Amino acid sequence: MVVGRKEGGPPGIADDCCVWVEICRALYANALIMLGGVRGCSIMVYIVKDSTPVSEELSALGVPHRLFRHPGPVQSLEQAAAEREQRPEQVVRSLLFRLAEDKFVMVLIAGPAQVDWRALRHTLSESRLTTASREEVLAQTGYEPGAVSPFGLPRPMRILVDESVLAEEELSIGSGVRGTAVILDSRALLAALGDVEVVSVAKKPSQ
Repeated sequence: MVVGRKEGGPPGIADDCCVWVEICRALYANALIMLGGVRGCSIMVYIVKDSTPVSEELSALGVPHRLFRHPGPVQSLEQAAAEREQRPEQVVRSLLFRLAEDKFVMVLIAGPAQVDWRALRHTLSESRLTTASREEVLAQTGYEPGAVSPFGLPRPMRILVDESVLAEEELSIGSGVRGTAVILDSRALLAALGDVEVVSVAKKPSQ
C-alpha cells in the first residue's frame, strides 16, 4: 500500500491534503473508487484483480492454466512469445471474421500462420467474408483486439481451430485483458472448447 500527498501540500494527512491509496495485486482492469468525507480529503483506491474473464471461466471449468503478465506494452508477436518463454508458434491468435450482418466466426490459428482465404471460404461454404473491424470485435466478443479469446464470450459463436494450433503442447491465448495471456496445454484447450471444429485453413509454407 502506498500513501502519498498532493504535490505542494504538507506531509501526512491534513485537512487540505489528497491521499492516494494504491492497492496493487496484479494488472487487470483499472477500477477507480472515489471515497470522500475524511476531513475534506479525497481518497482514491485502485483495485487490481488477479484474474481475468478468461481465467475465471477456465477455473470454473476446472481447466489447468496460469496467467502471464507482460512487464510493459507488447509491440509484436515475437516479443510476446519471447517474454512468455515460448516460440511464436505457441502463441494462439483468435481471429474474428464477418460472414453476414449478424453472423461471425472465430478462427484460432498458430501465431505466425496466415489464413488461407480460399480454404476458409470452402470450410464455411461462404463465398464472401471479411475480417471483422475493431468495433465489431469489441461488440461480438467483449474484448479489445489483442486480448480476444474463445472463452468468456457474451454469446455462443462458431469456433474453428486450425490444426497448426494442436502441433504444440503448451500454448498461450488471449486472456480478455491486454498485456496478459493465459498459458495452458493444447489438450486442455481442446477439451475446454468442447465440440469444436478442427480444420485446415492456414496457408501452407509454399503458398
